[in-house]
Amino acid sequence: MKARQLWFTKAHQVEIREQALPAPTPSQIRVKSTCSAISAGTEMLVYRGQIPEGMALDATLASLQQHSTYPLQYGYACVGEVDQVGAGLDAQWLGKRVFAFQPHASHFITTPEQLLVLPDDITAEAAVFLANMETAVNLVLDGSPALGERVVVLGQGIVGLLLSSLLAQFPLSQLHALDGIAGRREQALSLGVKGVHDPGSDAQLALLEKDLLNGADLVYELSGVPQALNLAIRLCGFSSRVVIGSWYGSKTASIELGGNAHRNRIHLISSQVSSIAPELSGRWDKSRRFQLAWDMIRQVQPQSLITHRQTLEQADSIYALLHQTPDAVLQAVFIYE
Repeated sequence: MKARQLWFTKAHQVEIREQALPAPTPSQIRVKSTCSAISAGTEMLVYRGQIPEGMALDATLASLQQHSTYPLQYGYACVGEVDQVGAGLDAQWLGKRVFAFQPHASHFITTPEQLLVLPDDITAEAAVFLANMETAVNLVLDGSPALGERVVVLGQGIVGLLLSSLLAQFPLSQLHALDGIAGRREQALSLGVKGVHDPGSDAQLALLEKDLLNGADLVYELSGVPQALNLAIRLCGFSSRVVIGSWYGSKTASIELGGNAHRNRIHLISSQVSSIAPELSGRWDKSRRFQLAWDMIRQVQPQSLITHRQTLEQADSIYALLHQTPDAVLQAVFIYE
């Protein structure tokens, strides 16, 4: 049989290719995709040609270990149903609904170790948020928000919104979210954030700094804009933490480390979901983190954030829309027939 696959062929260009798939080996499984989510932050780096040359897309995922040179496949949030099982595996896999860190494609071959079985009470469209919810959970673990702290989240894309929804469950004294897109600020309010602000407004930033008194205890930088690190530093209090969850790709910026960053003893923490912080790894593993991510999906019901459902053949138009008019799309999902 032939699979339809999405390929990034050069900057600002994608195409759909048909690829013949072999029958699964005795240790493999074939999955028919139901839906897959576009992770706009990282995928737009691939679309725009902003991935560092020679760097593996993700060294921890078997499906994404190729280097970042065109043509390439990308995507890591696919939900489907097992439709063929290798002769050496338990036939009970057949028909199971599964999640995979898999590039966008109508069908794919994988192994059981690369699959997560969906809980019965979670729909396919909710499950496509697993990767980003796991990231949000990891950001909470890395930031360690504490009782009564003042917390700021820069960037309210999907990961930012999911993180904000989790932080809203904490007994914080303040929780603020910043984004330049009004619709995202409205979504943040609906998820429990108490204060939202436009980072492009000097007046709103001045009011935020006044509200924060001596500065924030914890700032998350999730905007994908390297220059936002200077705003994070500006909003920090003494001995506060900045958790950097953005992946900037090949983008660089001049960071102002000579003023408040130096005198305020600010802690810069790089957070990346492919690993667990060493100080937590004695008690936390990926299985525990996934279980918590499923629980948070049950609570937040993130499928309400989906704004666009497209076929794979419409990929060119949705990526162009994300590139040219990002405020028009919150979460786009490919639907496979």
